Parts: sequence; structure tokens; C-alpha cells
Amino acid sequence: MKRLQVDAVLLSLIEHMESKGSWCGEVHIQKACYLLEELFGDPLGLEFILYKHGPYSFDLNDELTAMRADNIIELRTKFQFYAPSLLPAENSQLIKNMYPKTIKKFEPLVKFISENFASYGVPTLEKTSTALYVTRKEYTDGSVEDRSRRIHKLEPHVTVEEACEAIKNIDLIIEEAKGISFSTT
Repeated sequence: MKRLQVDAVLLSLIEHMESKGSWCGEVHIQKACYLLEELFGDPLGLEFILYKHGPYSFDLNDELTAMRADNIIELRTKFQFYAPSLLPAENSQLIKNMYPKTIKKFEPLVKFISENFASYGVPTLEKTSTALYVTRKEYTDGSVEDRSRRIHKLEPHVTVEEACEAIKNIDLIIEEAKGISFSTT
């Protein structure tokens, strides 16, 4: 995908997440993008690693910075003393006008992610995205218990019980995501 097409999808995701009540801070967007990438076969081509608090993409961080520089998104403080939100800026409509087919193609994925995760706070997004990471990328026996212990080992601040809840949640979401048809061609 071309860079501006990726930007169009990211912009659509931000708009959908905000419309469903997400704070849309960078962490929210990072985790939502990871979930989109991992659940639907890496359609944006963003590379993620497991970082201090769950999956993180330096590529995505760079792209969000570029989008800010291009005035596609901007930082807005909703409440004093809270982290800012990433929201559409002056040039956002230009991107939407340039790539309506791309936005439409990704709409089922963007809606799925926003409907399932926009209401999550940062701690829940961290646990959920890490649960997906461990399920898909880490060697375990596949059981809820083994994956939960692995999450706790990777992120000791997450209890085994919290990890178990996140694993059960992501297992249901993985099954639900299988019902979304999407092709990168």
C-alpha cells in the first residue's frame, strides 16, 4: 500500500474510534492498529514488537508523526492534565477525498476494531493486545493457563488472573474476526 493509503486507513480508524468513545491517545491507536494488523493478516504492513506495555510499532509512531507534520491529524488536549488525543486536522478531508475506495475496502475491519475496542482504557488494551501477541507469536502449549503465565512472565505487572481474562476475551474476538471477509487484492 502507498503511504497515503495507509494514512487514509489510520485516519478512518481514528475517526471510528473517537465516534465510539475512544480517547484516541497514541497508545489507543497503537494497540488498535496492532489488533487490526494481527487479526486481519497485516494489511497495512506495519511491523510491531513486544515492548514494555504490549505490542508497539516504531513504524506506526513515525507514520503518526508524519501525519501530524502533514496536518492530517493533530494533538488536541481534551482535559488539562490528561494525555492529548490524536484527531483529524485540516488536511484530513483531502486524504479522505483521495482514497475513498481504500477507506471503503477497510471499513469492515475499522468498524470491527472500533466496535470491539474503542471503549477499552489503556490497561485493558495493553492486556488484550498482549494476549493476542502471545497467542500468535510466542511459543506456548496453547492452553489459557500457559498463555496467561507467559503474559505474566513478559509483563510482571499483569497478574496471571488478569492475563487469563484477557486470553479468554481475545480467543472470543479471534473467532468473531474470522467472520469478517477481507482481501488485500
